[in-house]
Amino acid sequence: MRIIARNKLVAFWTRHPETKASLEHWYSIAAAMDWKNGNEIMASFPKAKVLNGERVRFEIAGGDYRLIVSFHYGLKTGWIKFVGTHAEYDRVDALTVDQF
Repeated sequence: MRIIARNKLVAFWTRHPETKASLEHWYSIAAAMDWKNGNEIMASFPKAKVLNGERVRFEIAGGDYRLIVSFHYGLKTGWIKFVGTHAEYDRVDALTVDQF
């Protein structure tokens, strides 16, 4: 998958160094995959939650942080829509948030 806005992950883990290993791990797996649907994503990340036909929420750093990515499977592309603390995630609408 082509992941759009990796620079936002880098900026986030610069501010929150405890997330760096998890975000790098997520990125390395996601960039190497050719997912066709949310079920395939969940096979790679069992704690992920498919929110709708395109958006998936990932737990980062043991669940203290959240990452929302919008996937367009036909284009083999994922757009990072949100990365933040669990508390910040609780204050956004995961289906519409577009932080970047």
